[in-house]
Amino acid sequence: MTSVLYPGSFDPVHNGHLALIEQAAVIFDRVVVGVGWNPLKPSGLFDADERRAMLTATTSHLPEVELAQFSGLVIDAARDNGVDAIIKGLRGVADFDSEVEQARMNEATGGVPTLFLPAEPAQGFVAAKYVREIARMGGDVSGVVPAVVLARLQEKL
Repeated sequence: MTSVLYPGSFDPVHNGHLALIEQAAVIFDRVVVGVGWNPLKPSGLFDADERRAMLTATTSHLPEVELAQFSGLVIDAARDNGVDAIIKGLRGVADFDSEVEQARMNEATGGVPTLFLPAEPAQGFVAAKYVREIARMGGDVSGVVPAVVLARLQEKL
C-alpha cells in the first residue's frame, strides 16, 4: 500500500488543490491531506477547523483520502502519518525552484522523498492568496473554488 502526504494551508481549498488530490487518489492507495499552520505565513482567512471542514466536504467522494491537521514541520507530519512520500503540485517554473529546495531539505532531514505532480493546465494559475484577495475585494471566484468554499467565502466576507 503506497501512501502520500499532500501538505498545505488550503486557505481556502480551491479547484487546483482538488484536481491534485483527485489525481493523487488515482495513483496512490492512501492520500493524507495535511492541513497545516505555517507561522511564517501571515494569518489566514479561515482557521484550521474551517479549512478541514471545507476539505471534508470537497473530498468526501474519494475513499482514498483522509485528512490530518498539523503544525510544525512537514517532515514530522509525514512521519506521524506513516506515509511513503510527500507530494507537491507544480504550477510552473517559479514553484519548481522553491519546491525542489524544500524537497531536498525534507529528504535530508527526515528521509522522506517528495514527488511532484504537475498542475492541470486549466488550474495552473489558481493560488489561494489570489482567491482570498479577489473575494475580499468583491470579485467573482466561483470559477476557481467549489460551491461549498464559495458559500463560506461569502459568509466570511
